[in-house]
Amino acid sequence: MSKLEEKLIEWRRDFHRHPETGFLEMRTASIVASVLDDLGFELRVGKDVMSSQHCMGKPGKEETEAHYQWALHNGAIKEYIEPFSEGYTGIVATWDTKKDGPTIAFRIDMDALDINESQEDSHFPQKEGFRSTLAYKMHACGHDAHTTIGLGLATLIAENKDSLKGKIKLIFQPAEEGTRGARSMAEANVVDDVDYFIASHIGTGVPDGHFVASKNGFLATSKLDITFKGVASHAGGNPEQGKNALLAAASAALNIYAIPRHSEGATRINVGELHAGSGRNIIADWAFLKIETRGENTEINEFVKAQAEAVIAGSAQMYGVEYEIQTVGEAISAEGSRELAGVLHASAEESPYILESVFEDNSPAGSEDATFFMERVQNNGGQATYCIFGTELAAGHHNEKFDINEKTLLSAVHVLFESIKKLN
Repeated sequence: MSKLEEKLIEWRRDFHRHPETGFLEMRTASIVASVLDDLGFELRVGKDVMSSQHCMGKPGKEETEAHYQWALHNGAIKEYIEPFSEGYTGIVATWDTKKDGPTIAFRIDMDALDINESQEDSHFPQKEGFRSTLAYKMHACGHDAHTTIGLGLATLIAENKDSLKGKIKLIFQPAEEGTRGARSMAEANVVDDVDYFIASHIGTGVPDGHFVASKNGFLATSKLDITFKGVASHAGGNPEQGKNALLAAASAALNIYAIPRHSEGATRINVGELHAGSGRNIIADWAFLKIETRGENTEINEFVKAQAEAVIAGSAQMYGVEYEIQTVGEAISAEGSRELAGVLHASAEESPYILESVFEDNSPAGSEDATFFMERVQNNGGQATYCIFGTELAAGHHNEKFDINEKTLLSAVHVLFESIKKLN
C-alpha cells in the first residue's frame, strides 16, 4: 500500500497545481483517461456520456478553445484530449469481470473553483511547491483528491480483477461546482444499468479519520442568471426617454429577499452578483444578476424559484424593461439507501485507516448534483448513497487556504474498494 499511497500523493499534487473549472477539465480528463486505459478499463468519453442540452452554465466557445490550448501546453495527454476539446469532459470507465454480479458505480468529480490560492509560506501547497499555477483558479473543495481517489480505486480494481464479479463503473464528472455537470451525464443514461451507486466527498466538517456512510440533508437548488434589457438615455437631458435596467435589477434583488419562508422546510435565497450600467450620466440599459435558490426538498426549492421568477417579472414590468432568466445549475434532493449505507459502514468499521464510522448524518448541508444520479438509480430499483471521508482541513471549503490531510486519500480508496468486495 505504501507505493500506492506515494502515487496518490503524486497525482493529487499534480491535479492541485493545474486546477480546471467546470466543463474545462481537459488536462485532468486526458490524464485520467490515459491512466484508466493503461489499467485496462473500457472507456466512454465526452459527448458519448453527456447530454449537450443538459450542460448547464457551460463556458462559451472562445473560453473553451483558449483553455484547450492551455491544456495542450501544460501537460495534457495529447492522445486522449481531443474528445474533451469542446468542453464535454465526462468519462465513464467500466471494468467488466465477465462474471455474474451487480453493477456498482462510483461518482468522482474533477472541477476546481474561481479562487486565488494563498501564497503565504504557512500554506502547505505553497511550502511544498504544488500551489495552483493559475491565478484565480484553485482546488479549494477537494476535487483534486476525489479524482485521485478514483484513480486509486481503479488501480486496486485492476490489481484484484480475478477476485471480483459483475461490472464496476467509475464516473468522472465535470462541473459539480454550481451543480451543473451531473444531470447531463444522468440524462445520457450512464447509470441506468447500475444496481449500487456511491458518491463521496472528503472533509465537509467531518473529523479526521472519521467516516459517514450516508450523508443526507442536501438542499435542492437552482442557479439563475438574469439579464434585464432597458433603453439608454442622457440622465440629465432626456431621463424620461430611458428605461432603467439598473433599477429593475435593484428592485428584484431587494424583493427576492422578501420571499416568504416555507412552513414545511428550510429555504435559502442569495443574490451573489449585480452588474449594471455603463456610466454615471447614462440611464442604465442593461443589468445582470446571479442568484441561487435552495429548499429542503425539490418541491420547496421549486416554490422559492417560482417566487423569485415572479419578483423578477414584476420588477421588469415596473420599469418597462425586458428580461431573460437562464437556469445555469440545478440539483434535487435525495435520501441515501440504508442497506447500501450499511455495507459502507461495515467496510469502514473494519478498515485500519478509519477511527470511527457513523451510519447516517441528516443535518442540513449545501447542495450536490450527485443527487440526479442517486434519484435515477433508485427510481430504476437500485440503491444509492453519499458518503463522507473526514479529514484535517487547513481552512474551510472554498477558502484560499484550503488543504487536506493527504493520508485521507489511501483510507478512502481502501474503504471504497472493500465495499466493492462486500457487494460482490
